[in-house]
Amino acid sequence: MPGLVITEASVVDGSGSPARRANVVVEGGRILEVTDRPDLEGVRVVDARGRVLAPGFIDTHSHADLSPFVEPWMDSAIRQGITTVVVGNCGSSPWPSAGLEESAQLVGVSAADLPTRWSSYAGYLDAIDEARPACNVATLVGQGAVRGEAMRGDRRPPTDDELETMRRLVAEAVDAGAVGVSTGLIYPPGMHARTDEIVALARVAGERGGLYASHIRDEGRAVFEAVAEAIRVGREGGLPVHVSHLKVESSYAWGRAEELLETLDRARTDGADVSADQYPYTAWETSLATILPPWAPVETLGDLVPDGAPSEQLAEAIEHGEPGWGGNVDGIGWERVVIGSHQPDPSISGRSLADLATDRDHRPVEVAIGLLLADPYTGMIGHGMLEEDVRLIASRPDVMVGTDGVAIAPDGPLGRFSVHPRYYGTFPRVLARYVREEHLLDLPAAIRKMTSMPAERFGLRGRGRIAQGAFADLVLFDPDRIEDVATFERPHAFPNGIDLVVVNGAIAWDGERGERAGRVLRRG
Repeated sequence: MPGLVITEASVVDGSGSPARRANVVVEGGRILEVTDRPDLEGVRVVDARGRVLAPGFIDTHSHADLSPFVEPWMDSAIRQGITTVVVGNCGSSPWPSAGLEESAQLVGVSAADLPTRWSSYAGYLDAIDEARPACNVATLVGQGAVRGEAMRGDRRPPTDDELETMRRLVAEAVDAGAVGVSTGLIYPPGMHARTDEIVALARVAGERGGLYASHIRDEGRAVFEAVAEAIRVGREGGLPVHVSHLKVESSYAWGRAEELLETLDRARTDGADVSADQYPYTAWETSLATILPPWAPVETLGDLVPDGAPSEQLAEAIEHGEPGWGGNVDGIGWERVVIGSHQPDPSISGRSLADLATDRDHRPVEVAIGLLLADPYTGMIGHGMLEEDVRLIASRPDVMVGTDGVAIAPDGPLGRFSVHPRYYGTFPRVLARYVREEHLLDLPAAIRKMTSMPAERFGLRGRGRIAQGAFADLVLFDPDRIEDVATFERPHAFPNGIDLVVVNGAIAWDGERGERAGRVLRRG
């Protein structure tokens, strides 16, 4: 007798085809049958009348690299229908060891708090499997971690030996199962890498069937040049390119989303293999340290401002940018820069730097420096995009969906901080706001860009479709009730309308926690 039978569902199979009424039979972790036959029996039978059954959502851009070891139930992901996360984004990964502490901070802990360690990329992947996460995990290797391992914090081009070390590390990761290599070119040490260095590492991944995913060098005033660089890396490196969290940020770029999309379309017409993802919000979240120019890395900040007061040169660079480095604070204003996590004083989480500056009778830039001196990993949320631009990008059926978040829970390490609501609400938000309410996409197109499209792009074989023989990653939801509930003021709130989540044939969520059946999805 089959383990799970879902009957009378409105099946949206991930292909982009219209919904059809069907029964789905699951056995041994895979879909045994998609059928119209009645009177099916199983160990568990779910009557899905009035609800949509879709492939489990694939989060193309996650920072849950260490969630399996810290919060293995991965509640904020599972409860919005995510069954697979792609981690190792923005140049950050917990292997090699130079990237471990940054990855730990992203999930709200220190590397010393982790229950296990690994000495190889294969060891990291094996450790994920041993942790039995609720979601499947596909991984990228971070160029920032690789560069940090080979060069520490040096802000210069690599020597031939250092470049060869980086190439070897990327090769080891992709050979072990990473789906590609990522960069975060607004963050150190990635920001110090020239294009030819990135091409050299991307080529290693491409030779092994991987892709190149990039948090590009600028998403505001120089966004077009930054996209062009990513496309160049793909062409010269001979591999597919994926632009992370596509956006036009700050007043320097507002209103130019259509132009940006046309740039990608022209590149494809010219032969470039380029794709993108997006989170459907008008604010981003990152490290407060990104306000610092390249010559003032956060680890040297104490030496640059021994008395806590920034020089006029530093203040000017932070507030207005400088040649060769954008800086977008003046494009949105300090009132739009909100503190996220700050370990020494969680009470300031959720407050803007303008507000804190008024309270403390200091300039916002001085307050920002003080916070970074107290906690170099201080997070920030920047309300830097326009809804019209977000809507335009979201309306594209070929732009995938990513949370750019961490899989967490309200009672976990990040539960006391004002995290971005995208951690909890990204996929329901697309389905509620942009499909049901605003009709920017029809439901089959939206499901396709959440499922089969990312599965194909990241080489996740057997995922992203409801079809005989496919892995049974499934989400059952009410199309009339699904909605995101998390807000910037109250981010730790689970969405409505998700009734059942299945991972590798096991029920992960049906109103309560079920079984943790996720696994590492290795390239190939």
